[in-house]
Amino acid sequence: MKTTTDFTKEKVSSAILKFYFPLLATAMLQQFYSFTDTAIVGRGLGDNALAAVGNMGSLCFLIVGFSMGLANGFSVLVAQRFGEKDFPQLRRTLVSMIRLSCIMTALLTALSVIFLRPVLLLLQTDELILHDSLVYGYIIFGGLLATIAYNMSAGILRSLGDSRTPLRAIIISSVLNILLDCLFIFVLKTGVAGAAIATIFSQLISASVCIRKLSGIDFLSMNAEDRVHDAGLYFRLLKNGIPMALMNSITAVGCMVVQYYVNGLGVAFTSAYSACSRYINMFMQPACTAGFTISAYTGQNYGAKKFDRINEGIRVCLVIIGIAYIFLGSLMYFRPEWLASRLLQGNEQIAHAAEFLPVCGIMLFAVDLLFLYRNAVQGMGFPLVPMISGILEMVLRIGTISLLIGSLGFRATALAEVMAWTGALLMNGTAFYVIFARERRKYTQFEEHRIQPAKKLHRRHCVS
Repeated sequence: MKTTTDFTKEKVSSAILKFYFPLLATAMLQQFYSFTDTAIVGRGLGDNALAAVGNMGSLCFLIVGFSMGLANGFSVLVAQRFGEKDFPQLRRTLVSMIRLSCIMTALLTALSVIFLRPVLLLLQTDELILHDSLVYGYIIFGGLLATIAYNMSAGILRSLGDSRTPLRAIIISSVLNILLDCLFIFVLKTGVAGAAIATIFSQLISASVCIRKLSGIDFLSMNAEDRVHDAGLYFRLLKNGIPMALMNSITAVGCMVVQYYVNGLGVAFTSAYSACSRYINMFMQPACTAGFTISAYTGQNYGAKKFDRINEGIRVCLVIIGIAYIFLGSLMYFRPEWLASRLLQGNEQIAHAAEFLPVCGIMLFAVDLLFLYRNAVQGMGFPLVPMISGILEMVLRIGTISLLIGSLGFRATALAEVMAWTGALLMNGTAFYVIFARERRKYTQFEEHRIQPAKKLHRRHCVS
């Protein structure tokens, strides 16, 4: 139990920060090797190859994001059982998670490989990059087992308060990924296929590190009773996991529509959008990590019914998010050309990216706060609101770009992001405070009803 963190007992700020920084380092390393992968592809293979890989971004998010949503949804139940200290139920939950994950992996792999080409054609993928997009996609989707295994095992560890093991896993896989990128692209000349192979192999290594750690935790040792099929538990896992998975996939659909419009503008815009997307993904990581932190933290404390600690944890994470926004939002707003030139070579592509980055930079706080409140709602076990907010994101993203692309051009893609972030934030922020107040009130009333009979019995005993 030394490798886990009990968020229900330790001082709030120290417990969160001790968990947060290894998790942030993990996220930033993931982004770093994604960023490096992009830079190596762009510099080593050219802007068209970068466009091909970037063109797969929204489609990868559709599939991989679905699996990540499942992992996060399943892990909420793990965190709640750990907070309750119900270890037999925790082990049964893990067994059911593994079984459901295997089924989902087989389905997602088959569907993504079969429908890859039709979807790319539907997205108006230019002939110049279609072949490379297909090669990259087939390898990435063919290796979903490694991706899902890492997401599931890392999600379980986070729920148990262990953020250090995923960090070690990503350090190893990041170094390996960069070395393999250089080997495949610069030495073996394998093109975008090499970048995809490097990604899948490094994820396989990171998954093995996390799984090995889980197998050594004493209270997770399985027995025959833990392996019994429990239809009710399957249902609870799917009830929590499917809405979160759909939220990610619905959001990805909106991103795919944006990609459709961007592809219609030309390959130069596709390259610029790919670079901008990399920066947004990187610069939202401090807040995204705060969201993962608050999900595990809220899950444990909600299971233990410690509502005051949940409130205090939200305040600590708000400070973290505010500091990150001031620095990273300013960088996007004041230095867009410099950022763009780190990934892109053509002056036209850099100019397009410089239109996009300042708009999103000034409104980066919206997506930052969205991560916090959405994960807090999910941590309390209410995934329906985040799923509905995913639909709202999709509608706002599609509506904005379809209305404004004709008059504003590429700048409309940035406004589509901002509108989607803002709408989803308003929904999730409101939902958190409403649900939190309701659940705390229900628990307070329950405790009062439970204590009252005991007080009456004590008074009768004293009178007699």
